[in-house]
Amino acid sequence: MDLETVRPRLPALTSLRFLAAFHVVIFHFQAMQVFLGPPWFQKLSSIGYVGVSFFFVLSGFILVYTYAGRPMILKDFWRARFARIYPAYAFSLLVTAPFFFFAVLTMNIPFFAWAKAHLKFVSVLVVSLLQAWVPPAALSWNAVAWSLSVEAFFYLLFPFLLLFFVRRSPVQLFLIAAASWLTSLALSISYVLLNPDHLSVVNFDVLGAFWLNALKFHPLARLPEFLLGMACGCLFLRSRRESKLALPLVVSGMAAFVVVVYFSAVIPYPILHTALLAPAFAAIVYALALRPNWGAILENRFFVLCGDASYSLYLLHSMIVGMYFHNMTGQLRYQTPLGVLIFVILAVTISALAYRFIEEPARRKLNPRRKPQLGRAETQPPPQPVPA
Repeated sequence: MDLETVRPRLPALTSLRFLAAFHVVIFHFQAMQVFLGPPWFQKLSSIGYVGVSFFFVLSGFILVYTYAGRPMILKDFWRARFARIYPAYAFSLLVTAPFFFFAVLTMNIPFFAWAKAHLKFVSVLVVSLLQAWVPPAALSWNAVAWSLSVEAFFYLLFPFLLLFFVRRSPVQLFLIAAASWLTSLALSISYVLLNPDHLSVVNFDVLGAFWLNALKFHPLARLPEFLLGMACGCLFLRSRRESKLALPLVVSGMAAFVVVVYFSAVIPYPILHTALLAPAFAAIVYALALRPNWGAILENRFFVLCGDASYSLYLLHSMIVGMYFHNMTGQLRYQTPLGVLIFVILAVTISALAYRFIEEPARRKLNPRRKPQLGRAETQPPPQPVPA
């Protein structure tokens, strides 16, 4: 394992977080029927939920890059992770609470039926980052926050998983990565073949299917994506930094992504939703971690700032979409390219302000002894979409 004392920051990966988060945002354009756009845009936005898989892979990679081969005090690690994710998470719960509780207490909306029947239980689960462990509760309150519940589980396990991963040979790491991907595919394919929820149609509009929700949201079902990212991170630290590998890795990863987007209509939804593209995402992350010269555009300060703000964008965008594209009577508005552009500027600005005045100050307050991590590229997902 590479024990060098200085590992360069990876700003391109921070910028890449914004692109993945924005993919989730445009998924909600379609899921919430506020902007459909041309056919190519509809195809791209229809699978925006795969952005969460990207974040799980990236999280595993960056945590290994940041912490492998260095002393780790458990309480300090977990405090740093809590300081990283919970302030913005709590803020998102605060600002979405009026909408959630008003809908649950005064309206009969199928999406909120389970939360309405178990409101106290759901509230405790969400506040304590446990909602993903109970599939019917996963999308409660701030629906996209389910992935933070999953990430919290990953953070709990990471110090112990790292002890195992750093002792593995490169061949073993490749096998772990492959086994992780195949495990995710096996779970998804098993669901398609067995159809335990007895559904005639399976897509992101299906809300109350217990086993489908378990496949999509349960931390154990999503753990293989994180493990694949960890294996990729360990391989990166064990390998020579051959920047010439970056281009073929990015091209292969992007080619796989484009093929999946093109054929998305014929790929079963459970397979498409969970981990199908994880190896492609790992290839892209690995390539940009090599910091090729052509990747310098993603190290631009503006893109890095957008990447820093992407966590708040992920947590807040569903509420912003609803408020911006609907008037007081619930009618749609601003459904033009210009209206969408104004929305993007507004959403990014709000997210950047939340990052500057909520995330960062709260993190410094909660983790005052935090030392800058060389090689840090923020690891959180934006989490995932409401009906996904």
